[in-house]
Amino acid sequence: MIQKQLFGEFVEKWLRRFEEAPFLVFWESTKACPLACRHCRAEAIPNPLPGELTTEEGKRLIEQVNEFGEPKPTIIITGGDPLTRSDLFELIEYANNLGVPTGVAPAVSPNLTWETLKRLKKLGVRALSISLDGAAADVHEYMRQVEGNYEATLNAIKMAVETGLTVQVNTVIWKRNLHQLPNMAKLLKDLGVGIWEVFFLIITGRAVEALDITPQEYEDVLHFLVEVAKYGLNVRTVEAPFYRRVKIEVCNGSSYESPLYLELVKRLRQLLGEPEKSLDPRFMPTRDGQGIIFVAYDGTVFPSGFMPYPLGNVRKTSLVEIYRRHPLLAKMRRAEFKGRCGVCEYRRICGGSRARAYSRYGDPLETDPACIYNPKGGHVL
Repeated sequence: MIQKQLFGEFVEKWLRRFEEAPFLVFWESTKACPLACRHCRAEAIPNPLPGELTTEEGKRLIEQVNEFGEPKPTIIITGGDPLTRSDLFELIEYANNLGVPTGVAPAVSPNLTWETLKRLKKLGVRALSISLDGAAADVHEYMRQVEGNYEATLNAIKMAVETGLTVQVNTVIWKRNLHQLPNMAKLLKDLGVGIWEVFFLIITGRAVEALDITPQEYEDVLHFLVEVAKYGLNVRTVEAPFYRRVKIEVCNGSSYESPLYLELVKRLRQLLGEPEKSLDPRFMPTRDGQGIIFVAYDGTVFPSGFMPYPLGNVRKTSLVEIYRRHPLLAKMRRAEFKGRCGVCEYRRICGGSRARAYSRYGDPLETDPACIYNPKGGHVL
């Protein structure tokens, strides 16, 4: 059983912090990218769009992140491909001088070289995120639409691990990689990757509904990911915060069976043997607009990269002011949701994907249609 008091104090500490500051600030530093992925949120293109934040404006954004105070949020420089910006290293160095932690999410392209990785490591980048969307070339490359990108991605991960960078692999769950997930877990373990960030599809940008899995499959995958976490991989989910509810249920002794889940776990055991550790119940209670904020290429601020609901622009208003004062963000952080999400006992630590609610219903406070849980009411903590 979870030690409710200690666990509750851990969660409450972060929820209080998220009222004042995010844990992560994502900056879409450019739309430019050499890839053309089928699910791309950014709808990236080969060349930068007009209106991109300049070097000096990028530095002002970093200063605004610094103004949130301690503990300072980490700024994740993403895109597009941030390596297409000639000033990337200058911006990272500027953040370092202010004590703002940085992460980088590059595309796997000829820009991502051994020398680049060593330079990122030397600059003190906290983590590097690399996307891998299948355990076989045909599946990954169908999504990425670049022949040879699978091997290039594996080589990039190996190089990044060798440099000593903290490597996070990002994987979008979709129909064609669903049954490959045990092989993905084995592959990441073999590569020496410590963090697996699993993205659940939002129909925005280039992503289309035909790629997505069913709500029941969401539940099956989340229970499977709890099993994966017992093998030493730090599993995180994006746009599926009900992973936390599943984790709590498992920690409290609930059982779960479904054909897909049993198939995935059986294959996982065949590949990795029995779990090597007990499940760590802790998690960071982030969701769109709560501990997370996104700044687009032109300075427009959104609750997350998957929720194109404009909140303001850092060229006109401080990111600190937008995050702390915007009425929609305040409602989201107070868990003032509609439907099942609004009465769910897990609403404060889960709350569902606000991006998926917005994508489906045009209302960021509506119920997440991907969650099948039947709420019991009250509060879990």
